[in-house]
Amino acid sequence: MAIAKAERLMNLALCLLGTRRPLSKRELRESIEAYLEAGNDDSFNRMFERDKDDLRELGLVIETVENLDAETGYLARRDSNRLPPITLDAEEAAALGLAAKVWQQARLAGAASGALQKLRAAGMPEAEDAYEVHSALEPRIPVHEAAFEPLMLACRDRRPVTFDYRKGNAARHEQRQVEPWTLECWRGHWYLAGWDRDRGAERVFRLSRIAGRVRSRAGAFSAPVPDVVTVRETVESWAGETATRTAWIRLRSGSGYPLRSRAISVRELGNGWDELEIPYGHGLDAWLVEFGPDVVVTEPADLRADVVDRLRAVAKD
Repeated sequence: MAIAKAERLMNLALCLLGTRRPLSKRELRESIEAYLEAGNDDSFNRMFERDKDDLRELGLVIETVENLDAETGYLARRDSNRLPPITLDAEEAAALGLAAKVWQQARLAGAASGALQKLRAAGMPEAEDAYEVHSALEPRIPVHEAAFEPLMLACRDRRPVTFDYRKGNAARHEQRQVEPWTLECWRGHWYLAGWDRDRGAERVFRLSRIAGRVRSRAGAFSAPVPDVVTVRETVESWAGETATRTAWIRLRSGSGYPLRSRAISVRELGNGWDELEIPYGHGLDAWLVEFGPDVVVTEPADLRADVVDRLRAVAKD
């Protein structure tokens, strides 16, 4: 069946590229054997619309033209479907090859590989791959969350979404209606930045706290989308990247290595505890709660209170 569909798509593409005038559905059906075998007009129409969408998804520019008899025709002009000359130098080609290796997520891996093959076929220079043979290291961005792919597509297509989300200090999930802007990876975790319709404000969501399916919704965005730099800074700020103060915590010896890697200073207290000075920014209280009884906040008092409140909320569940 896959071969039959590929052959059908190829025949449709050749018809649309080879014509000098728009072809109607009737003419296309008479020219392609697979369409002639369609059981009835409804089956043919569904098949044709799917094939047309698939070709557009693959990058073919298909024009829709209405003639004097109000009949709709289709064609793909050669000048609109011809790539310009590829002018990448060796360093740019190496950067593209390296970027294609980064993704582990299956959908992106296939797209990246296909894009590289098309560029090479069009004349992109082959670049020496420093990660191919001589290195045991390979750059990767892990994607384990099921919500990643539907949110990536929603960001691309500017589609509102709904999903069930649990905040760091909440015991239960609640539904959120979001206009997704962009996805950012920070410290091994993926975050979604977007406009929360219920709260009427910009919010950032950690993908690992999304439960169930991400559902797309019809309609346009109600809030303007900021530029990429602003969104990225927001993600970093909400994730705790932007530190404006320092905090002092006690950490059980032999635990909390992510905290130790961020520490400005570490001092042994004895009795199995160390004292750490760490940067204090938005989101630190939620991060400290994840270490449970291995962490005790000494100061500042407001951070200590926030951590205690979060622990009490978890204990009530």
